[in-house]
Amino acid sequence: MKRHASRVLVALLLLGCVLGSLPALALNGGLGEVPQDLDRTSPRATAQGFLDAVHRGEYARAAHYLYLDYLPASEQPAQGAQLARKLKFVLDRELSVDTSVLPKTPEGESANSRFVSLGGIPLKGDTIPIRLQRISVDGTPTWVVAESTVKMVDPLFEEYGPLLTETLPAVFFERTVLGLELWQWLGLAVTLLGAWILSFLLEKVLLSAALRVARWTRISWDDQLVNAGRGPLRLPFFAILLALGTSFLLLPPKLKLLSDRVSYSLIIIAVAWFILRFLRVSEAYVQSRVTSETGSHPRARSLRTQLAVLRAVFEVATYVIAAALLLMQFEVVRNVGVSLLASAGIAGLAIGLAAQKSLSTLLAGIQLSITQPVSIGDNVLVEGEFGTVEEITLTYVVLRIWDQRRMVIPITQFLDKPFQNWSKGSPEMMGTVILQVDYMADIDALRAELDRILSNEGKHLWDGRVKTLVVFDVMDKTLTLRALVSAADSGKLGDLRFLVRERLVLFIRARPQWLPTVRSES
Repeated sequence: MKRHASRVLVALLLLGCVLGSLPALALNGGLGEVPQDLDRTSPRATAQGFLDAVHRGEYARAAHYLYLDYLPASEQPAQGAQLARKLKFVLDRELSVDTSVLPKTPEGESANSRFVSLGGIPLKGDTIPIRLQRISVDGTPTWVVAESTVKMVDPLFEEYGPLLTETLPAVFFERTVLGLELWQWLGLAVTLLGAWILSFLLEKVLLSAALRVARWTRISWDDQLVNAGRGPLRLPFFAILLALGTSFLLLPPKLKLLSDRVSYSLIIIAVAWFILRFLRVSEAYVQSRVTSETGSHPRARSLRTQLAVLRAVFEVATYVIAAALLLMQFEVVRNVGVSLLASAGIAGLAIGLAAQKSLSTLLAGIQLSITQPVSIGDNVLVEGEFGTVEEITLTYVVLRIWDQRRMVIPITQFLDKPFQNWSKGSPEMMGTVILQVDYMADIDALRAELDRILSNEGKHLWDGRVKTLVVFDVMDKTLTLRALVSAADSGKLGDLRFLVRERLVLFIRARPQWLPTVRSES
């Protein structure tokens, strides 16, 4: 009996040693060791890491961001990679995830929150929530795609996944090159080739029909205009077909954005191309008509010169505007695009109006609207008058003065002469109060009175930044005192100065010996 008990005890000890030597069960144990650079410490890190991995085609790595413990460990590697791939297509097509708004702390939205929602995707009359789930791994908060979401990936993929899954061989879905699967590369090549061929055929059909209509007229200008559309008309067709074709390829967000920008750019180039041809065709037609009617008359030569100059002006404006519209697509150079548009407007107006001296004020108004040294609502000091800008036109500015009068000022005043704009920069301001007192006045007592005024009557006007009272000047019979105070804006500053001046005068008047006194020697 004792020998049997000892054998059982030894067996239990051996079993304990074996179990103790095994690694502790962890999250998604079937996937193997977690990569060291894998960050799942916050919802933002998990979402960003998953999207980066799947868009690089690293589905095995992306599987670590999914909750797969409901699957047998032996199935987790294959199933996890497939689920990550399917979830990528579903998110790219139906849910744009903005990772910048997700919490970046380990506890998520709050210390007690276990889930963070990325949004919802409709499915057969219901909305499937896409959520991240916080679990504890070795005492460390770890965020993964929630189990309930992972279990719904297959139904979502059947609804929103690629349409070619059932028709193409599996090899087109197994490998990823530069973030795209082989079927996507094949679809992109077919889309580009098909869009170019179809755009060529559509252009040819449309131009043939338009040319037949143009031949019904007696003038040749419309025939030339139809021929000018050969080439520019093909680009919009190609851009539209490209956008339609790529919409079925479920491209990643960055490539989808690139495709949209290419389509938009082609349309801008087509319009600019056609405008340039339109200008040349119109110029040639007008010149031919004038030459046929007047021969080599000086008026015809003058008109040809004017047409050439105008065409050059409009061509430059077309290039500038087209380049600006192209640049404005990109955030990095958007300011350059806006500047080009502004320059095009200024250049066009300058060429057309600079010679007109009577319209110089109009040009000044346009310059003022661009440089904006003054805006509506600004408090300004012009020609000794203080007021608020109430209206700005291309020729004059209306100033509402403090006594409700309206002062109309030519627009050139704000470009040719200096003025004070009290609203530029910070609205905080400082103001002075000047007083004349006798040499016998107690300066410290006046400082104490200033402190009392700002702490009591003026506390709703004073912003607490500046309060000083100093002897500003020494004259032969009096002292000049300057009180400096600050306020949050010009309106409060004016009221504060009036209040300080009034209270200090009352304070001095109660002490007649401090009032300026004229002394004479006998």
